[in-house]
Amino acid sequence: MLGDMIKNGRRGSLSGKLRVLGVQGHIAYPQLAENPIHLAAPALAELTTIEWDRGNDYFPPTGWQVSNIHGGTGVGNVIPGELVIDFNFRFSTESTPESLKSRVHALLDRHGLRYELAWTLGGEPFLTPVGALSDALSQAIRSETGVATQLSTTGGTSDGRFIAKICPQVVEFGPLNASIHKIDEHVAVDAIEPLKNVYRRTMENLLL
Repeated sequence: MLGDMIKNGRRGSLSGKLRVLGVQGHIAYPQLAENPIHLAAPALAELTTIEWDRGNDYFPPTGWQVSNIHGGTGVGNVIPGELVIDFNFRFSTESTPESLKSRVHALLDRHGLRYELAWTLGGEPFLTPVGALSDALSQAIRSETGVATQLSTTGGTSDGRFIAKICPQVVEFGPLNASIHKIDEHVAVDAIEPLKNVYRRTMENLLL
């Protein structure tokens, strides 16, 4: 329902494109090839079991997920020469991009892989602890909707990560997102008026 949640922070997003190098060859002569899928499998299995951090009162533990994996020429009798893996971290304030990168590289090196790894930092985490802004918004929501809201840092990244670099307090509040990123994404018309009123009340509360 409208007003049930305020976003007072977001996890960071760090993506990697890993290219594990092997030697292409005929499956009938494996001694003349190096299968990068076989070589990478133990490292990938270990990556899925690592506890990157334990999170904190505001964030769940950092998670690592493979999003795409590709290897092979499309035929059934050729050992591929390379394996390409796309993965992503959604990380809490308990980890940094540098610490996550370092741990991944150390693991891959320990497994003796020949690889190339390109990193993309989609956004760093940010957090606004309970304070004047979240209190003003919570009071406005209760006054307008009767809902006792809660603070949350779940979900994807947002433009709040840019604003947080220049503003000491950043919170996000809007209409329900049940249709987000789906066909026919939409907002209920009857949510616009109370949403406008919540914004107005928030500014009034901050000026009191």
